[in-house]
This record gives sequence, C-alpha cells and structure tokens, in this order.
Amino acid sequence: MSLEVGADVGEALDRGVPVVALESTLISHGLPHPQNLEVAREAERAVRDEGAVPATIGVVSGVAKVGLDEAEIELMATAEGIPKLSARDLPFAVAKKSHGATTVAATAHLAALAGVRLFATGGLGGVHREASESWDVSADLAALAGTPVAVVCSGVKSILDVPATLECLETLGVPVVGFRTLRFPGFYLSDSGFSLHWSLQCAEEAARTIQSLPALGLASGLVVANPLPEDEQLDPALHERALRTSLEELERRGIHGGDVTPFLLDHFAAETEGESLRVNRLIILRNARLAAHIAVALSALD
Repeated sequence: MSLEVGADVGEALDRGVPVVALESTLISHGLPHPQNLEVAREAERAVRDEGAVPATIGVVSGVAKVGLDEAEIELMATAEGIPKLSARDLPFAVAKKSHGATTVAATAHLAALAGVRLFATGGLGGVHREASESWDVSADLAALAGTPVAVVCSGVKSILDVPATLECLETLGVPVVGFRTLRFPGFYLSDSGFSLHWSLQCAEEAARTIQSLPALGLASGLVVANPLPEDEQLDPALHERALRTSLEELERRGIHGGDVTPFLLDHFAAETEGESLRVNRLIILRNARLAAHIAVALSALD
C-alpha cells in the first residue's frame, strides 16, 4: 500500500473529529536537532490541546503516511540524508522504498487524499527573486491551486519575492486571506509590507469560508495568513541585516531551488545568534493552534 492513514487519524476522520495536518520537512530540514524534535512534539500537543487530532505527514520506507507515530517522527528528526519531497517526488520515494520529508505541496496533496482539510505550517514557498531569469517558483503555489486544503501559515520566507508570490497566487486563483489583519505577514516579521483584500476575524469565519469553496465549485485550497504579534517578531533591523547577508551569500555560492530554504534558515540562525529559531518555533506553534481552532469550528459546521 502506498498510502497509510494512522489509526488515530483514521478513527478521527471516520467519526468527524477535527484533524490538522503537519508537514515533516520542517522537522528534517527546517530546524536543527534537538529543536526539530521538540517543536514537532510541541506542535502535535498544541493541536491536541485545542481539541483536534494532529496528523504529521511523511514517507517512511516507501509508504506515504498521514499520521506519523512517535518513532517515525523521531526518525524524521534524527536520520541522516532524508530527502525533501515535493508532490512530484512522491512516486519515486514510493518506488525506491525511501524515507522522505514532505514539503507544503506534498503534505497538502497527501492530506487531501486522506480527507484532511486543514494544514498548519510555518511559511509557504513562493516566487524567488530574479525568477524572471531563473523560473524558480515553488511547486507549493501550483499545488494549492488544485488541492482542497486550507493552509495556515505566516506568509512566505523573506528571501522570496513577496509581491510576485501574491500575484502568482492571484493568477492561480488561490484565495489568500489575513487572520485579523489586512497585511500579508513576512514570516519572521508581522508585516511584509504588502496588503490583502480580505481578513477573517474568527475561526468560525474561516470555517465557513472553507466550507463554501466546494459549494461554489472551487477546487483550490485557501491560504490563511496568520502574523505573529509585533512584540514576538524578529527585530526588523536584525532581520534586514540577516536578509542582506543571506542574499549576498546565496549569490556568492550559487544556491538555488530546494536548497534555498534550508540555507536561509541556517544563515538566519547564525546571523541572529539563534533568535530566528525562537521566532520560527513561535510561528509553528501559533499556526498549529489556529489551524486546530478552525478545524474544530469546521467540524461543528459539518
């Protein structure tokens, strides 16, 4: 079997209990050990504390799993050389019986396949700077255009071209809405400097929005942009300095594609003396809690 749903996740789906998907790339590639394992456990606990069932998604020995168990999460956090899998990489990992950490695109795809409608992550992939020459655009955006999963995130990584990413999402027909804000968050920062057309004020509004998508014949996902409070964001001056040196180092080393985000996170951690790791942790946990709130409200509507 290529897809396996964990027992607790499958039971929750059968009973109509709210479920929230969580990705595994942030475990294998987004945070250093042991913080990655700590945050993975904390995110699952945050979802449970808000009344939903967590479903961390990944590929283990060629089986795509919606609902990793504790040993499998530890594997994702500690094993060397686990590949990062976008949706297009899934069949190869299955055929080769490989492990794999799922990106936003792959996690959303597998979540939808299992019937999970809410997904919490840190930040989306997007359009890279100078993409007009490199054509470097994350598969996350196209995946959301055709995957009926709502993703709670804190915008996109600041290394990316934010306005181009928002334009791309608009072109693809992916609805983007702020949670209690009309400003698009900038991952480490509460405000990327770009505005949104719509905002939602509560989990119930978000749930009604999600419920309306298929009813209106829309097959896309939904991006719920959830900013950090200003007093929890990375210091903007420190962020600007780390971003500038990251861009310079990216160009010097010629880093592109899937290697950009892991490099960015490592470089930010070094430049900010670990402060970016603190903020990243807050982002993940806040988004997990909000996704769980929305999942509970959606379950009540159903």
